[in-house]
Amino acid sequence: MTHTILVTGGAGYIGSHMVRMLTQQGHNVIVYDNLQRGNADAAGSGKLIVGDLHDSTSLDAVFSKNDIDGVMHFAALAYVGESVTEPAMYYHNNVTGTQCLLDSMRRNNVNSLVFSSTCATYGEPDSLPITENTPQNPINPYGQSKLMVEQMLKDYGVAYGLRSIALRYFNAAGASEDASIGERHDPETHLLPLILFEALRVKAGGDPADTTLKVFGDDFDTRDGTCIRDYIHVNDLCSAHIKAFERMSAQPQLGAEQFNLGVNRGYTVLEVIDACSKVTGVELQYKKIARRAGDPPELVADASLAMRQLQWEPVHADITDSIQHAWNWFVANPPG
Repeated sequence: MTHTILVTGGAGYIGSHMVRMLTQQGHNVIVYDNLQRGNADAAGSGKLIVGDLHDSTSLDAVFSKNDIDGVMHFAALAYVGESVTEPAMYYHNNVTGTQCLLDSMRRNNVNSLVFSSTCATYGEPDSLPITENTPQNPINPYGQSKLMVEQMLKDYGVAYGLRSIALRYFNAAGASEDASIGERHDPETHLLPLILFEALRVKAGGDPADTTLKVFGDDFDTRDGTCIRDYIHVNDLCSAHIKAFERMSAQPQLGAEQFNLGVNRGYTVLEVIDACSKVTGVELQYKKIARRAGDPPELVADASLAMRQLQWEPVHADITDSIQHAWNWFVANPPG
């Protein structure tokens, strides 16, 4: 069945892959993005409307002029470090902006939302792997802003009948398999792209000893002293969003739900560097730097609930796929 889906933040990294997948499956897609950190060309064949979440008039016009069946909400600021130094910006965009979206949905009788949440809501968990019942104690404003939205969704579900599914991402990675879209952040802070940028530099003749690659902390209580993270391919994230929307459509009695999205396996920073070396054929060097404040030693998902309830399974569970697809993208579209 064909649906009309509003994708907020659809010109960003994950949002653009979502637009592509929805379009490929025959859905009508409307992209709403202020392009503050997105790229207009990334929206692909989706109808792009440049607008801000806080502009209620613009949002209401989008809903009133289009018969929208549901919303997939990706529009958020997502740099942990920046959220610590600029918390006002994060609460304004991620929390207040989302409330403006929800209120516009209410006014226009649209009551299905898939929300891009994060494992950062868990903070530093006491036990692993992380399940949906693990206590949520975020340690930075980014994670706190997402947790506040999750609570808002629960309250709107009880009071107004809003149906929502919050998907708590672990580390998104990879790019489209044909290298037509991929990750473009400025500045780039994610580990995997930074490793691949270093591989590109060395491949182009740069001295490996002049490495720009940094490893923050090698004294964690992990198997090699570096942080462990669960990496999930961007297309697997997108397929879970479609499964979530289908679940809400099939079971309209459901209120607010939450699911982890990961592959139930963690890789250390050094293991990711080694895997990137194998894919790129480049021997990579790095600088050891002191730990960053607020970096948990290990974040690994238990995504079994999503696999059962959403009938979802990650296709690219091995990190090699994410690295290969990202590498193909960066080779074709080098940074800078």
